[in-house]
Amino acid sequence: MSPQHRAAAGSAAAANQAFADAYLPLSPAAQSAREHAADRGVSPIGPAAAATLTFLAATLRAHAVAEVGTGTGVSAVALLAGMAPDGVLTSIDNETELQLAAREVLTDAGVPRQRARLIAGDALGVLPKLTDAAYDLVFIDGDPLEYVEYVAQAVRLLRSGGILVLHHALWNGQVADPANEDDEPLIVREALEAVRELEGFTSALLPVGDGLLVATKN
Repeated sequence: MSPQHRAAAGSAAAANQAFADAYLPLSPAAQSAREHAADRGVSPIGPAAAATLTFLAATLRAHAVAEVGTGTGVSAVALLAGMAPDGVLTSIDNETELQLAAREVLTDAGVPRQRARLIAGDALGVLPKLTDAAYDLVFIDGDPLEYVEYVAQAVRLLRSGGILVLHHALWNGQVADPANEDDEPLIVREALEAVRELEGFTSALLPVGDGLLVATKN
């Protein structure tokens, strides 16, 4: 492909992503969570990817969801929007300040405290304490250097028919470059391969936002 064609393809991809991000209006809660993220210099999951989380949670009629990486609540808002009215989100993050912002967002949105269990701590210390095969969906958006370990925990946590979702599956376009051996893209590639090789899972890599890997436990 010529440099001109690559530039044109890149421009088209960016336009497509912008269109997808703007396709659905943001709820007040989603807008608030994004404003908190911007104030704190945090880059949250994009609107199209967040809409995908809502879609998946709604499709599953999810009652129990585990999340690694609360941030300021952008993905929590998206997940809860699709979950069953009595569904419970368990979200883990070691950034207490961000979780406080997320709690503020959820409280202002009228989400009962018992529906959003926010746990401050190291995900690899908390996940092993969660119940086996008890979750409809596990969303991973934590430290990319721990993605392989998160995947192993998600396999244990998911019920049959449950879905694993891994954010940053393309890591700023670096995962697709096999010559890039920086720590983050290298570990993300290992996590993608680990999911692809799982027995009893059906997976797909979606080029939405910074990439979503989805896999359902058969």
